[in-house]
Amino acid sequence: MAKRRTLKKSVNYIASELFTECLSASIINPKVNQAEADKVLAEILDMQNEFLSRISHTEPGNVKGFYSKLRTDLQAAASQIVEHMNQLTAE
Repeated sequence: MAKRRTLKKSVNYIASELFTECLSASIINPKVNQAEADKVLAEILDMQNEFLSRISHTEPGNVKGFYSKLRTDLQAAASQIVEHMNQLTAE
């Protein structure tokens, strides 16, 4: 199991990269709907807060399963956000 601090740094890094990418796409591309871009940015921040909270409150008992599920959920959430960002630029 990795240290919680390392996991939190990884979540923060992923969220900051997604946030930066979405923000730069909304600034550079004039076709992007700003309201939809703001929703995606809020979604990124909500994802970051959710996963940092989950890391801070580990379930006792099945720690390995907890972190395995956390990793798969993080990958799924990041993929979903990337899809939303792709829809912004496709419009």
